[in-house]
Amino acid sequence: MTPPADAAPPVRHREAPAPGELLGAHYEHCFGCGEAQPHGLHLQTRAGEGVRVTAEFTVKPAHQGAPGLAHGGVLASALDETLGSLNWLLRTIAVTGRLETDFIRPVPVDTVLHLEAEVTAVAGRKIFSTAVGRIGGPDGPVAVRAEALFIEVKVDHFIDNGRPEEIRAAMADPDQIRRARAFEVNP
Repeated sequence: MTPPADAAPPVRHREAPAPGELLGAHYEHCFGCGEAQPHGLHLQTRAGEGVRVTAEFTVKPAHQGAPGLAHGGVLASALDETLGSLNWLLRTIAVTGRLETDFIRPVPVDTVLHLEAEVTAVAGRKIFSTAVGRIGGPDGPVAVRAEALFIEVKVDHFIDNGRPEEIRAAMADPDQIRRARAFEVNP
């Protein structure tokens, strides 16, 4: 995915979390980062420098496809969740428009996948980003990588399309930051 020639470099929002800060779950029932999902990824993401994040995901037996190996769809979900977290650094509500994933090497169960993602360009409502997942540590061999296009949306996207009971519960959360983040990503 190549940004158009008139795309601008990303600009970190002045109220974005500080580098090194744990972003936490944007919604407790999110498959990617929510604590309330027993078989979810429980991804933990930290703000990085510029418009970058890092995350870690431990592949559990519930995440396997082939015996003893992570399911490719679960790995794509981990990349998507990490890429989606970048939008919090822009303070933009956005959804995944396109995700291209390359699977480089198998990821065994019980492996910690070290993920890094960054926004590379912004063009109007389009946010271009990349991610890489490594095994064995942040400098380990690349196992997966992705390029993504996120599209900025209004909160109405979720209100009009989500299940009313979950929307009401998220909107009623007394924690303003968590309430705002509940509508951060996912189509």
